[in-house]
Amino acid sequence: MREETRARRQREIERAAYAVLEERGYAGTSMLAIARAARASNETLYNWYGDKQGLFRSLVAHNAEEVRGLLEERISGQGDPLETLKLLGPKLLELLTGPGPVALNRAAAADPSNELGAAIAQAGRESIAPLIGEVMKAARQRRQLAFRDISDAVGLYLDLLVGDLQIRCVIGREARPSATICRRRATLACERLAILLAPAEGSGDR
Repeated sequence: MREETRARRQREIERAAYAVLEERGYAGTSMLAIARAARASNETLYNWYGDKQGLFRSLVAHNAEEVRGLLEERISGQGDPLETLKLLGPKLLELLTGPGPVALNRAAAADPSNELGAAIAQAGRESIAPLIGEVMKAARQRRQLAFRDISDAVGLYLDLLVGDLQIRCVIGREARPSATICRRRATLACERLAILLAPAEGSGDR
């Protein structure tokens, strides 16, 4: 199958997966139901994704591609770490509050098996957080930030940036924020991070 044909079919399968997920929930979603909705063969889905959890991990990974690409490019190019966080923030917020991730998280909250939640975590935060950690380490090396534990520093940044915004979107209490709001929120998160993790004068890392 030609690459562009496969990419088109994958997009069709992804759209079908979201539609079936919203209609049936994760527990009621099957590879066969997705295949039928996408007018694809069940065999094709298993060959491409392995199983249902693999398919949904692929959806999450696809959603996060732009964010991951930005981080990898900035890390390899050794860009200014705080500037990287400023660029990352709006893209991460737009990702987390987008219709696809919101639909996935709504379904995960109602999934008693916790399979979908695990897929979201593995292909989402657990793959992105280490890259953010590399940016934070670079900021510490440049004495832009001071901290001892990388995971705590990453968690603080994400708390400042995201807070309860995504969950409020998931439960329908908040509309998806505009690009302007995402930029403003990201700028504020970086400003607060720089204050909370400011290096002490004349000292090493805290």
